[in-house]
Amino acid sequence: MAKMETPRPVRGTQDMLGGTNEAFQERFAHVVATFDRVRRLYGFHRVEVPVFEATAVFARSLGESTDVVSKEMYTFDDRGGDSITLRPEFTAGIARAYITEGWQQYAPLKVATHGPLFRYERPQKGRFRQFHQLDAEIIGAGEPGADIELLVFADQLLRELGVSEGVTLNLNTLGDAESREAWRTALVAHFEAHRDQLSEDSVDRLGRNPLRILDSKDPRDRPVADSAPDIDAYLTDEARGFFDKVTAGLDAAGVAWERNARLVRGLDYYRHTAFEFITDRLGAQGTVLGGGRYDGLIENLGGPSTPAVGWAAGIERLAMLVDTPEIERPAVAVIPMGEAAEEKATAIIADLRRAGIGCDMGYRGNMKKRMQRANASGAAWAIILGDDELGRGEVALRDLRSGEQQPVPFDVLAEKLTAL
Repeated sequence: MAKMETPRPVRGTQDMLGGTNEAFQERFAHVVATFDRVRRLYGFHRVEVPVFEATAVFARSLGESTDVVSKEMYTFDDRGGDSITLRPEFTAGIARAYITEGWQQYAPLKVATHGPLFRYERPQKGRFRQFHQLDAEIIGAGEPGADIELLVFADQLLRELGVSEGVTLNLNTLGDAESREAWRTALVAHFEAHRDQLSEDSVDRLGRNPLRILDSKDPRDRPVADSAPDIDAYLTDEARGFFDKVTAGLDAAGVAWERNARLVRGLDYYRHTAFEFITDRLGAQGTVLGGGRYDGLIENLGGPSTPAVGWAAGIERLAMLVDTPEIERPAVAVIPMGEAAEEKATAIIADLRRAGIGCDMGYRGNMKKRMQRANASGAAWAIILGDDELGRGEVALRDLRSGEQQPVPFDVLAEKLTAL
């Protein structure tokens, strides 16, 4: 009978194992742990939303004409005939939960989450088909203070990860509804006048999403995009005042920023602040964290008119930037010799772990091999237990750094190790 071939991992996914030479999993876990610690400092509640939703949640949130919806979503009919989509981002699911789960009663609501997302696109450095993001949202607050808090949160996260050097906060305003509509009209007129100079993609966008032409990467579009009018000439006094308060708040908090008048969000429900933290260390995939204010999204999903602002950051991209943290090693390696010693060692290990002392024990091997593994593990201490030690009711506690060894009775072992 022919040997069955082992299935390969799906393209664009990855397996991670902590403690390997690359130690990518250690950096990945460090990003998540730092995010959880910082979000608690800012009073953001951890939430969980489903990995899959009704397709309409994302189609209505992201826009039927966007590349994500039309080309990148993992969508399928389940056995009941319902159209289901694996989440390509977090905000839509959180907005849906805000409407359906009665979260309005807690507004303004500060929430955060992290986990896997799914998009069918060409895998490349820092980009996967199953990827992971951090996400933070403030829902139900229309004041510029919410934008400021989220941006300061993001800045502190990057600082505590040690990746803020070489990262620049790009900031823009999309204005209020009146400002945005006036600017959109002016942009359409400008692009129509230069239609013959635009790429095919931008001509297509002109009819459905003209703001996206401004950040086109196609060199054919750049001269037309660069000469397009900025939003500043179309800002209402209210919109200008909102942006001034955001920038003043960032200055007060010591967060450096740069104005990027070409930074946009194409969908109509985006308002006011748009931002990206961009690094010079990841090539073309330079955005490590981005977001903006989306005051019209929840209404677009059928909920009440609700202001909101949020951001997301790629965990893989951040993990590529951080230094590998010091890997936690077991403090103690337990080395039993003989069946009776193994049984007692099992009890000792259970007691030590319950006392908060990290320890480990190999499943097999003679004394020499177990000692070699103990030294390689990075443990500081070895507990050696054989028939002689069992008879005396003690273990031999060896300092693996100095080689010194001392007898310690069973009943004070945890206390002794805690004091060392």
